[in-house]
Amino acid sequence: MMQQILRDMYIDPDLLAELNEEQKHILFYKIRQEQVRRWDERENQENQENPENQDQGKKGSRRSIQWLQGYDGDVWVWVMGDAPGDKPYEDIIKELMGEKARRQAQQEAKELWRTKEAEIEEKFRDAMAKEKARFVAGKWKEETEDRKAAKQEEEHIQEALKKREEEERQQGEEEIKRAEEKRARELYISLEQEQRRSEKDDKEWEEQLRRSKMADQEMQRKARRARDEYKRQSLRAIEKGRVAGLSGLFQQGPMVGNGPTAAPFRRYSNVLESSSSTTHRPGLQPAAPPLYRRRQSQRHSTIVTQPLMDSPAWVRAPRPSSRECVLLWFKEEQTPKQAGYERNSTTIAPWFHGLISRQESETLLMNAAEGSFLVRVSDRIWGYTLSYRTADGFKHFLIDASGDYYSFLGVDQNRHATLADLIDFHKEEVITTSGGELLQEACKHTVSATDYGGLFQ
Repeated sequence: MMQQILRDMYIDPDLLAELNEEQKHILFYKIRQEQVRRWDERENQENQENPENQDQGKKGSRRSIQWLQGYDGDVWVWVMGDAPGDKPYEDIIKELMGEKARRQAQQEAKELWRTKEAEIEEKFRDAMAKEKARFVAGKWKEETEDRKAAKQEEEHIQEALKKREEEERQQGEEEIKRAEEKRARELYISLEQEQRRSEKDDKEWEEQLRRSKMADQEMQRKARRARDEYKRQSLRAIEKGRVAGLSGLFQQGPMVGNGPTAAPFRRYSNVLESSSSTTHRPGLQPAAPPLYRRRQSQRHSTIVTQPLMDSPAWVRAPRPSSRECVLLWFKEEQTPKQAGYERNSTTIAPWFHGLISRQESETLLMNAAEGSFLVRVSDRIWGYTLSYRTADGFKHFLIDASGDYYSFLGVDQNRHATLADLIDFHKEEVITTSGGELLQEACKHTVSATDYGGLFQ
């Protein structure tokens, strides 16, 4: 199942919903490893096909920078406000804001003064033109009057007008100056408020950055714990000799079921089959494989068998599509492997509850002690689900049985020859280091749920 997900780079949403958080972290870590491996492989292939482009790309990408150095030969660095003679950072900011406000106020005052000056010049220019026209008209009417007196009068009026113009100019300049000072104070206050808001935003941004870094560190810790758990479980399984390679030993199994359809369960191995061609031991002769697995068994055996019935072999879909498919898969593939039975026994294991739903498993574990568990057949993958009782709830781990071994999907990559081997292994070793899930006690059956969902009928 894991190989199929990495090959397609896709996981079904329903299957993803069955995984807990740590299983998701490990699954995404494996997908990311596969992406990096594919990328490196494609780059190496392109470099082998076009070595000239690789050399040109290396030559064209050479860049360098040179830092300014101080008297001591080290990189020259100046921190504003820390050097001798520097003003404090707050004073520099206030001076810059004051200078910026003063310049903007001066610019606005100049524009206002141009408008005011134009109004004054236009007003008095029209008044002087009117007075001059009046005097000219009066001079023509009163030709007999003294021209000198008329000229003195004109000069007197012009002086008066100039005096009034100068007074109004002074008043206008004072108004502009007051407006400039007022505007400078308003701009300074506005800039100071903006500076405070900027400092507040900086503090909020730093807090968000700190939280983001903490979240990234937590994700890295979880991924590191998952990798360490994977390595530890793998080494532990190798030490105990419970990997799937041991499933190749020929071992005569007990009879399963009652009636004419019962068949002995035996394991096959390439090593022993190759050796059996030269040496035959009494009592260890390999039995003929079941009809529905004849094509797969022919890869591991040199014994040629003839078909005993005309019905076609059962073909397994990528995933279960109905309850009938699950029942057929269990009877055709899992019953010969004694899935759900105690090790080397014809007794059904107390932890195996057959084909029940997630809600039913949680109901059974509701009143059980912490560490209690049960195994049920999954209707989402070709495999099983281990339901575990924690101190504050439940956990469900998917067990992949689509191959010739049993292993947790996304948590523990150890491969076990039988389902009973996996359960016994995790009675001594935790499933995950972070969760510390150790299988302690099998959940008891109820009186009304002993038919196992029709698996053994």
